[in-house]
Amino acid sequence: MARTFDFSVESTVSVEEIHSAFAEEDYWLARLATFGGIGKLDSFAIDTSGAVHVVIVQDLRNDLMPGLFAKLYPRDLAVVQDETWSLVGSGLVRGEVSTAARGAPGSGSGTVLLAAPPSGSRLNCTATAKVKVPLVGGKIESLVGRQMVEETPVMLRFTAQWIMENA
Repeated sequence: MARTFDFSVESTVSVEEIHSAFAEEDYWLARLATFGGIGKLDSFAIDTSGAVHVVIVQDLRNDLMPGLFAKLYPRDLAVVQDETWSLVGSGLVRGEVSTAARGAPGSGSGTVLLAAPPSGSRLNCTATAKVKVPLVGGKIESLVGRQMVEETPVMLRFTAQWIMENA
């Protein structure tokens, strides 16, 4: 059974600044290096409409996996994250994120809307995690959801810092 998580996070930087950062390959490389260096930027492209498409592959070797995962999946496990960030109007960016585990029965998806309140930006996210493992799948889904909710503000702070340093 899948679990859905809804959450919002505010940032001091504008929607346009965030989208502009997402449109820089150096941003993604710096973000991956900052957050553990376990991910690899597999592809990076910007289409003619300005939509940014990235694919990140995270190699989760046993020493990097939480204990529960390591016990269930003693072999190598990779997670492929596919993200598309599109301008959809003045002060709006829509993100579509999907994840799929290689070597494990798990997947996830999310829809993100970056909107412009009076100042800065607000990220609204609805995400779903699905892990098809009897008895413990729900616990793993909850863990993934908690991590997502906890790590998104950290990622936005990193993005704001990157923008200040690279503007």
